[in-house]
Amino acid sequence: MIAKYYPDFLTVTCLNWILLLSTKQHKDIIINSLQFLVKERRVRVLAFVLMENHFHLIWQVMGEHKREDVQRDFLRYTAQQILKQLRNSKSPLLEDVLVNAKDRRYQVWERNSLCIELRSSQVFKQKLEYIHANPVRAGMCNLAEEYYYSSAIFYELNERNWNFLTHYED
Repeated sequence: MIAKYYPDFLTVTCLNWILLLSTKQHKDIIINSLQFLVKERRVRVLAFVLMENHFHLIWQVMGEHKREDVQRDFLRYTAQQILKQLRNSKSPLLEDVLVNAKDRRYQVWERNSLCIELRSSQVFKQKLEYIHANPVRAGMCNLAEEYYYSSAIFYELNERNWNFLTHYED
């Protein structure tokens, strides 16, 4: 399937930098959604890191799918699943995402996620290094490949922990 877009560097932040992605369950919602999008051939995921209050992706929208639609649907679905998990576990974090806005009661993600089209290999590699260094800069590990919720081990040691990843050279 042919991509009609350049890869994108996407940063998604939890509302008010709340630590919504500090649990395995919430991180797995993101992982499962990415797996689904790859399986359905909507995107290629080239790199990612899931932090406790934000995540970064490098992905490429595929075929006739529209970038805006894929991103919107991905963020909507993951927000719904995280809210469902918060409700089911009676988490106090549910109160932190209560916004009572005109169009929604709860909000998981900050609006207007950062999305940068990566048109050169130089910028692509810069963003790839930035993503993988994120947990090291945050003091969560010493080496990027030690952090589980990241594609760093795939690039550094060629270990395939995540079946949805595609190497950027492929």
